[in-house]
Amino acid sequence: MSTRTDHPSAETSAPPHILRTYAPGLGVCLVAVAIAMGVNHFFTGLSPLIVAIVLGILTTNLVRLPEATSPGITFASKKLLRVGIVFLGLQLVLGDIVSLGAPMLIVIICIVAGGIFGTVLLGKLLKMRPGQTILIACGFSICGAAAVAGVEGVTDSDEEDVVTAVALVVIFGTLMIPLVPLVGGALGLSAELNGLWAGGSIHEIAQVVAAGGVIGGGALAVAVIVKLARVLMLAPVVAVLSLMQRRKTKSEGTNAGARPPIVPLFIIAFLALVILRSSVDLPEVVLSTGHFIQTALLAAAMFGLGCGVKIRNLIRVGLRPFVLASLSTILVAGIALAGIVLVHPAG
Repeated sequence: MSTRTDHPSAETSAPPHILRTYAPGLGVCLVAVAIAMGVNHFFTGLSPLIVAIVLGILTTNLVRLPEATSPGITFASKKLLRVGIVFLGLQLVLGDIVSLGAPMLIVIICIVAGGIFGTVLLGKLLKMRPGQTILIACGFSICGAAAVAGVEGVTDSDEEDVVTAVALVVIFGTLMIPLVPLVGGALGLSAELNGLWAGGSIHEIAQVVAAGGVIGGGALAVAVIVKLARVLMLAPVVAVLSLMQRRKTKSEGTNAGARPPIVPLFIIAFLALVILRSSVDLPEVVLSTGHFIQTALLAAAMFGLGCGVKIRNLIRVGLRPFVLASLSTILVAGIALAGIVLVHPAG
């Protein structure tokens, strides 16, 4: 009587098989991260995340990557991005956010809620797909590409919607880096108020940091705190969208297993690190290591997302997403500016 021995060999061969599947693409992402961080080392004003996503866009449009790299790059743009969001929680100190004061916190809630609802309404007027509209709405109102990836799993959106939203975040958020300081200066805003506006209106954290550096003075610190307060809104927004999606799938009679969790695991882990950072005096080495890991993971993810941005595909999606992105940018910036002027009328 023979005995089956294929199970142990299958188990031992699984890791090499996984490595063969993901290693080529992850290796390309690793090289991109090294380049992005190297550029940031010599040109500190250039965020490695922005460098990585631009590098991804250039790579995919100028070079034909081997098919073997696709699984690893996709893994980076989805799974590593979520882990990077988790480590982003180590940057948030609830005390810093609370120190903004109740009026400013209400303004931040209005920015996110008004930006999302307003963009969704504009998307309906433009007759755009709901999945594409909600990705743009969350990306522009909360925290850019990370928000796009965060809500992707709890909405009816496809891969083209995701890469379009990410591309628009890069384009319009980058345009905001010089525009916010220029317009804020023309309006006579102080450096601090201009920083509050930058944090309340610009899409990506990296873009906010760049704009805060351009403004100077005390702008950078307040800009980052306001932006991180918007990042914190990702958790309740994802929870609400998940509940809406579950209700929709239930009404359609979809299998319960296909419904998204009420709060995704990576959002729970993100909140856990926020609480840890806010309640425990963590050693500097832990914070610096966490920041490095977060930057590396998000840079790898940004490169992966950039690799999905094909210029010919952007041309094919037409003008309406760009119109919506323009209107959403104006809407979010307008709500932020009005709120800040109301809270700080003497600024």
